[in-house]
Amino acid sequence: MIEYNINPVLFDFGAIKIYYYSLVYVLGILFLYYFFRHLVKEKKLELNLDDIDDFIVYLTLGIIIGGRLGEFLFYNFKELFTLEFFKIWHGGMSFHGSLIGMMLVVYLFAKKKKISFYKVADYIVIPGAFFLFLGRIANFINGELVGTKSNLPFCISYKNYDGCRHPSQIYEALKNLFIFFVLFFVYTKKKFKEGFLFWMFITLYGLLRFLTNFFRDDIRYFGLSTGQYLSLIVFFIGIYFLLNNFFLSKKQDN
Repeated sequence: MIEYNINPVLFDFGAIKIYYYSLVYVLGILFLYYFFRHLVKEKKLELNLDDIDDFIVYLTLGIIIGGRLGEFLFYNFKELFTLEFFKIWHGGMSFHGSLIGMMLVVYLFAKKKKISFYKVADYIVIPGAFFLFLGRIANFINGELVGTKSNLPFCISYKNYDGCRHPSQIYEALKNLFIFFVLFFVYTKKKFKEGFLFWMFITLYGLLRFLTNFFRDDIRYFGLSTGQYLSLIVFFIGIYFLLNNFFLSKKQDN
């Protein structure tokens, strides 16, 4: 058994506190900003540097607003129309909501700039998977999204929860790290059609999130949590597009 005694605050300046979790968001956005500027300079995207400035602002808003809307629509609907929605410092971000927000921003931006949605999305999901890995580590540091009860030697004992718990945040972090390595490996082969990385990410995330969430202490309906139902939807959408756009179509071409 491991006693949880981690301070989630990285820096404390009195009135201002910087949390590990918020730092992950900042680093993720900064990385995407400089990564996309690099892609433009290398002429891998038919955009200019001013376009990237606008895109990162819109993308940040899409992720945050989508994540907050998803959190309240999927998990806390009764407080959707209260001031709590705007208190982002209280935490509460839905991955599935952020995913929808990200896709909407990329779609509208790509349409406006007349570039491929998939080309932009493919470039987002690889670093996205890595920062999702860091995000789950930050969830662990925050002592939130705890796991179900366990008697494993590496289970975690939290002050405000009874019993010892699965380190479900670590399971999910490793899941995201695995997705990152799979996507990166495929990317290095340079033998894939536009959109393949994006739909592979969607499929892998949906399946692995569904499986790892069995170890998370969530409210369940008919044996599954809300996150698992959403992840199943994501998985089936992903597998549909993978099969129809890449695998089955390739066989037909042959």
